Amino acid sequence: MCGIAGFLYDKKKTSINTHKIMSKMLKQIIHRGPDAEGIWQNDQGVSFGHRRLSIVDLSKNGDQPMISPSNRYVIIYNGEIYNHLELRKQLKIDSQNTQIWRGYSDTETLLSCIDFWGIKKTLKKCVGMFAFALWDKKEKSLYLARDRIGEKPLYYGWQNSVFLFGSELKALKEHPAFEGEIDRNSIMLQLRRNCIPAPYSIYKGIKKLIPGTFLKLSLEDKNFKQKQFPEPKKYWSFIDVAKNGIENQFVGDENSAISELDRLLTQSVAEQMIADVPLGAFLSGGVDSSTIVALMQKQSSVPVKTFSIGFNEDGYNEATHAKEVANYLKTDHTDLYVSPRQALDVIKSIPKFYDEPFSDSSQIPTFLVAKMTSNHVKVSLSGDGGDELFGGYNRYIKTQQWWNKIRVVPRSIRNLCSNALVAIPSKTWDGMSSTIPFLSANNILKLAGVLNVDHNSSLYNHFTTHWENPTEAVINGKDLKKNQDSSSFKIKSIVEQMMLLDSLSYLPDDILVKLDRAAMAVSLETRTPMLDYRVIEFAWKLPLSMKIRNGNGKFILRNLLYNYVPKNLIDRPKMGFGVPIDLWLRESLRDWAENLLDENRLIQEGYFDPKPILKKWDEHLSGKRNWQYHLWDVLMFQSWLEDQ
Repeated sequence: MCGIAGFLYDKKKTSINTHKIMSKMLKQIIHRGPDAEGIWQNDQGVSFGHRRLSIVDLSKNGDQPMISPSNRYVIIYNGEIYNHLELRKQLKIDSQNTQIWRGYSDTETLLSCIDFWGIKKTLKKCVGMFAFALWDKKEKSLYLARDRIGEKPLYYGWQNSVFLFGSELKALKEHPAFEGEIDRNSIMLQLRRNCIPAPYSIYKGIKKLIPGTFLKLSLEDKNFKQKQFPEPKKYWSFIDVAKNGIENQFVGDENSAISELDRLLTQSVAEQMIADVPLGAFLSGGVDSSTIVALMQKQSSVPVKTFSIGFNEDGYNEATHAKEVANYLKTDHTDLYVSPRQALDVIKSIPKFYDEPFSDSSQIPTFLVAKMTSNHVKVSLSGDGGDELFGGYNRYIKTQQWWNKIRVVPRSIRNLCSNALVAIPSKTWDGMSSTIPFLSANNILKLAGVLNVDHNSSLYNHFTTHWENPTEAVINGKDLKKNQDSSSFKIKSIVEQMMLLDSLSYLPDDILVKLDRAAMAVSLETRTPMLDYRVIEFAWKLPLSMKIRNGNGKFILRNLLYNYVPKNLIDRPKMGFGVPIDLWLRESLRDWAENLLDENRLIQEGYFDPKPILKKWDEHLSGKRNWQYHLWDVLMFQSWLEDQ
């Protein structure tokens, strides 16, 4: 895991101290690679910079930028190619040559593969997570590439006739050509989805590379001469995988499906346990992380190091469950109970981690568990991806249940019921939930929203949208509504359609961004075995009945886990990885929030109309409504803006 940065410019028209600029850019991402720094530049206006976090081949043989054996290519690379030793064997057979390797880093493997097979064929052969920049000396061309799922970040774009790229925006901002004009349309996206999805960023002229694609920018083509954006090319498509899986479903019984999933995940975990540094895993005690840890422990001769974080607030603590699983698997377990004060202190640093407004509040515990873990190991495996692949989110199950019941009720009656439910204050519903758990304000407001939708396809947007009409809050913003309706492949099953849409955006744009930035802020590499593309392709061949059954998700994954961990340690209601933001905003965070939401401040800054925001703030403070997500979206933008 590392950090990369670079730029490409017309050297004939501009004279700058490129080495000094690159050094400043790399300084901003030293947390991504504290172990070594490297810079490569040529006389054609190309500058490559790299910060290294040494994980495999700790010697200087793994340092970057690295030049290929043919001397044609130069690479800066962030990530891991898990099957790189297998690629070396295949390369030896295909090339009919005995290559002399300098070391055993996956960077050297990647370069040699590109040298022989070319970039697209190499990308298709790689199993891993990565983002890299490659300079082709022969063609005078720059290539940028990103892994299939989007585990590793890559920003790029034109700023004042300079083409910038890098792992994080903070590196790009150090270049003197960087303009930094905020894109109001991206604020709209953040309020709608609590993140800014690819290909957009918070700044005009800067994009994120779409997962599973690569692009080429040549000094000789019109895109460079006219300062245009080259079109990314796909080498892998999640939509194609879903389509192929549904059209070619697994034909075996449940036992054979469980056995095959066990084989694939065991293989993925084994490949991702390869490291020359201490390694461990996050363990929440849920199905996903417990499965990964169980498969790690199965293949380890020593206790696996596992880590969890706990809160004392009811409804937010999974540490006790994690400890029970850890004790059963006999892992070397560490947990940390965090006080509200410790969690609140993290909030001040969030803008520095994420570079652009990001308002998934589970960013707080994610950072805290990463920070604790980094004190013990340098690599940690994670269970992320299981919900999207195996039907784990509650919204999948609720959608199926609720829509079948309400669609027969006339729309006019549904609207009346919805208005009546919303009229009752949130604190009243929460008071009733002590005797009838379903009657929490959160569940009732979700139900009220569902009653208002006119088609099952609207349910996905309802369950994943914060500000349904962000134009009411953002001044001069255009609602891009990035999503997801961009999928040309429509699935008959609304649940599977939701799972696909989550995999296309929520997973790479929210979940994996949260994980990468939080972990890399403390120089911790994270790996996600569930997101091995071979596991994904198999998961999409499984019928929905093997994922969701009897009102419970992850049927097949649960049954796999029961082979390693007793059922009674696993079966319990799903708990989100979050913190009590709603309560904190009314209490310990109130002064901080009121300062950021000050009416005069909002007017002076000119991005938000204060009226709808302050109305929600008043209703939240009074307990009439729980607007924690809407308010957190605005507060995270305000906090980010204050840090600029």
